[in-house]
Amino acid sequence: MYTENVKVTADPAYPLDGLLTLPDGTEGPFPAVVMVHGSGPSNKDERVLKLTPFKDLAEGLAKRGIASLRYDKRTFAYGRKMAKKKDITVKEETIDDALAALDLLKSDRRIDPDRIFVLGHSMGAMLAPRIDAAWGGAKGLIMMAGTPCRLEDIVLRQLQQAKKTGSLLGMISGTQYKKYAKLFDGLYQLTDEEAKKKRFAGNLSLYYFKEMGQKTASDYLRESEKPALLLQGGKDFQTLEEVDLKAFREQLADRPDTQFKVYPTLNHCFVESRGGDITKAKQEYGVEQHIEDEVFDDIAAFICG
Repeated sequence: MYTENVKVTADPAYPLDGLLTLPDGTEGPFPAVVMVHGSGPSNKDERVLKLTPFKDLAEGLAKRGIASLRYDKRTFAYGRKMAKKKDITVKEETIDDALAALDLLKSDRRIDPDRIFVLGHSMGAMLAPRIDAAWGGAKGLIMMAGTPCRLEDIVLRQLQQAKKTGSLLGMISGTQYKKYAKLFDGLYQLTDEEAKKKRFAGNLSLYYFKEMGQKTASDYLRESEKPALLLQGGKDFQTLEEVDLKAFREQLADRPDTQFKVYPTLNHCFVESRGGDITKAKQEYGVEQHIEDEVFDDIAAFICG
């Protein structure tokens, strides 16, 4: 395995440090994936406390002959600068940089331009079909712990969990929950300008949610003929097998070349679950673990099969 430093630059004001990981043994050209982060600021390894899912994926896939490109998310590398921007959307936060990363891979002679895949995790999985719709050249999509639900519905679900038991978001009161729920009520009846004036948290406007929610991951997938692999941890408490993956199965029932795989004992980061519910997030993510080999094998079979 060989790793080299690269720059992913969609906007000259926001160059991002990245790592291109290549397999040992041959000169290529190799199949490759671009990794797209979940929500929030995240480094190139997608570190969550003691877990590093993207580093694990890069190393595990390299051992199976697959190259990868991962990079710091714009909100991680330029958090203060991005916080000053009003009306930010997932386009500026995530999509533009993913497109630049795909272009970077395609221009590298060591990469097979006809076998480049988009691999998204969590919110990155929600955006993977949209990214390919914009780029057009991906061979297929790998969606890990994604959802066909709109982002605001996921936020409200997690706030509901926080109201009941406490969660990654902390404990909130019933009054606070009702306030958030009312904020999103009628979101798609707002004009863009109205949505831009309303704030969910800090500098994040309702337009962020409205712009993203115009089309869901399933909407984009139904418009695409690209092969898609949807992976889900059975012990994931952020996206749920019985809700999110079930909805994907129903909405994509007639879509060709769509594969689903559930790992009964794995969590949102595709390591062994240690706590099993959202109240034990620190137990889930605070102990060093690594992605199971079965996950790498399934992704490699999808890419190389």
